[in-house]
Amino acid sequence: MIPIEFYLVLSAFMFITGVVGVLTRKNAIIVFMSIELMLNAANLSFVTFSSFLGNNIGQLFVFFVMTVAAAESAVGLAIIIALFRNKLTINIDEINVLKW
Repeated sequence: MIPIEFYLVLSAFMFITGVVGVLTRKNAIIVFMSIELMLNAANLSFVTFSSFLGNNIGQLFVFFVMTVAAAESAVGLAIIIALFRNKLTINIDEINVLKW
């Protein structure tokens, strides 16, 4: 049996990698992938604690997080495609459509 600490360290590493990706990357698609990585890290923690405690509530909550992640991906990619059609770039620094 694998100890719970291994799962939590993996989850923390995934989350930190996602945060670094969001803060340092300028490509909008990479930023969305980093956000998805952070959501998957949270899902791993939910499943880990759910299994450790013998309660299925955490696994049920993962389905809700996955639903939000799918909706976020669909809407985010649609926004990126619309911005690319107008500005011909997906670089976050060059997209200033929402500025006054």
